[in-house]
Amino acid sequence: MKKFEEGQGYSKEDWDAVDSPELTDEQIAEMRPFAEVFPDLAESIRRSRGLPKVAAPKQQISLRLDPEVIEKFKATGKGWQARINDVLKAAKLD
Repeated sequence: MKKFEEGQGYSKEDWDAVDSPELTDEQIAEMRPFAEVFPDLAESIRRSRGLPKVAAPKQQISLRLDPEVIEKFKATGKGWQARINDVLKAAKLD
């Protein structure tokens, strides 16, 4: 059994008030996964994590640019990579 350690976000009174007996082998054998016990809640948690999927996600690539080009775009502030994307998109040939 663990012992009380000061500074873990709870007091000695909190520690003493909790009755957490060891689990028996039978109780452990009866345990089921969270997603099996609460399937709707587990699905909503899975869906709510991260950004929504986009139809055409951007792809990460490696691109070599002249230092002057990078400096010029960086000087325009935050979002300079997106501005490079916009310039390249506008310059594409049909």
